[in-house]
Amino acid sequence: MMMSRKRKIDSECRIFKEQWTYDYFFMQYKERAVCLICQNIVSVFKIYNLRRHYETQHKDKYDCLVGEVRKDKILKLKNTLTAHQNTFVKQKQLNISSLRASFQVAKLIARTGRPFMEGEFVKECLLSVAKEICPEKADLFSTVSLSGPTITRRIKEMGDNLHQHLQNSLKKISYFSLALYESNDVRDSAQLLIFIRGTNDYFEVIEELAALQSIKGTTTGEDIYEKVCQTMNGLELDWAKLVSVTTNGVPSMVGSKKGVIACINQEMDKHNHSHPIAIHCLIHHQALCSKSLKWNSVMKIVVSCVNFIRANALNHRQFQGFLSELNVEYGDVHTEIHWLSRGRVLKRFYDLLPQITTFLLSKNKEIPELNDAEWKWHLAFLTDVTELLNNFNMQLQEKGKLICDMQSHVKAFEVKLGLLIKQVKEENFCHLPTTQNLLAEKPLIAFPNKTCVDSLENLQKEFQFRFKELHLHEQDIQLFRNPFSVDIENVDTIYQMELAELQNCDSLKDAFKSSSLHNFYASLPSETYPHLRNHALKMATIFGSTYFCENTFSRMKHLKSPTRSRLTDANLHPLLRLAVTNMEPDIDHLISQKQAHSSH
Repeated sequence: MMMSRKRKIDSECRIFKEQWTYDYFFMQYKERAVCLICQNIVSVFKIYNLRRHYETQHKDKYDCLVGEVRKDKILKLKNTLTAHQNTFVKQKQLNISSLRASFQVAKLIARTGRPFMEGEFVKECLLSVAKEICPEKADLFSTVSLSGPTITRRIKEMGDNLHQHLQNSLKKISYFSLALYESNDVRDSAQLLIFIRGTNDYFEVIEELAALQSIKGTTTGEDIYEKVCQTMNGLELDWAKLVSVTTNGVPSMVGSKKGVIACINQEMDKHNHSHPIAIHCLIHHQALCSKSLKWNSVMKIVVSCVNFIRANALNHRQFQGFLSELNVEYGDVHTEIHWLSRGRVLKRFYDLLPQITTFLLSKNKEIPELNDAEWKWHLAFLTDVTELLNNFNMQLQEKGKLICDMQSHVKAFEVKLGLLIKQVKEENFCHLPTTQNLLAEKPLIAFPNKTCVDSLENLQKEFQFRFKELHLHEQDIQLFRNPFSVDIENVDTIYQMELAELQNCDSLKDAFKSSSLHNFYASLPSETYPHLRNHALKMATIFGSTYFCENTFSRMKHLKSPTRSRLTDANLHPLLRLAVTNMEPDIDHLISQKQAHSSH
């Protein structure tokens, strides 16, 4: 192999000599020789090059300057050159600041879901403020480029940067899980949201939007699986590290032959990997259980009354005025009737029942049920039970929930249901405040015990049926939640020796009590407890629900609203990523990749 010839000047130690400044009006600047007179650059410190430039370009004019006069001239030229260089550096810094400001405004626009064209309005505001407060610097604000196309481009660049950042972060993870949710946007285009939660060997958790995939045509399990594969390949993820997949339980996701889970299992079989745990969203399960509380006789009347008041603007204003005159606690009624908000709707309706009855009568609208004593019992009881369900739902929605925490809430609610059934049979309403208050009013009709107990028992059976899959993994979840409380003889043999060591270590017992699960497992020596740590790494990734997916989909509908229905997928995807990410785009890196220049 031939060696490349090294240039002679590379091997010479050429040093700029101060005498050349006096003789030829040159000075050194960043390893180059710069002419003080015309500012031309000579790249090699060689006296012949400097002398030839001076003699051919400047000798006739400057050779007459000698002694102190020549030195003074050199000093003035040096100061002029330095000033020019500083001006250039300052201008470059201003251009970079202007570019950074453009990125920052684009990021704010993305995260607040505002139209791209609002960047121009922001610029108008900035200029107006600058002219009033610091008019001498107004020109600086005018250099910030915030046009619609520029904002679009900035958001795309930051979205790509975040995707690259996520890809790099996921290379370090030990295991990961996915949460999938598919629905239609405002233009009936099918959109698949894929969230990922991964843990590295230090138990640091990454939970991010992996992808928003648009699906053209059909949305079968195989179509969705194809998009999942694209996401896996795009993020360079290893199927062997996949622990679980959480869905909302629709057939396209969980179908036994062509559902997404089935397709993933087939892929895992090809490579002899174990199947991922399939999780049906616990919040979705809870909502399905809530529907077993039909009570249509109650909800039909409540909805009818609320709609009568709210549907007509005059009725609504008059009802608000009526409540104001009575000086009651609430100034209006809710219109929401979804299960997740029925507790609040029913509570407010119950508290305003006398006022609602009086107002409806003033409008010649008579509803006999409002004065029916048994119906009031049903209303009070349903108000209390739906409020309990709502509180349970809010527990499941808390951010950063581990699967063990969510299972604890499920088991706790099942215990509460058993306790309520026993107490309601005895007509003990200590945990049902609305029903307790109605009892204190001594109604004419006795509490409808059998109807209410039957309703609670149906709810209990629904919970036992819906959450039986979760209980199948109870042993693994319990081992993760508290390895000190499990019976060594009942766990898999690969954990037994490590558990025997762990459960008899007092220092680790104390650490477990005072630390979070992540910190506790991170502190376990991997040499002593490799299997327990590995189990914990897997369990820490599992999504208990698709709540983040559904919440993000609501955010997407805000971004792609009826007034922005023409927003393309190419712009929607990076926009949504910026809106929901926990990461920050590397704006300095993006600026370094482009030439900083001001707006024209």
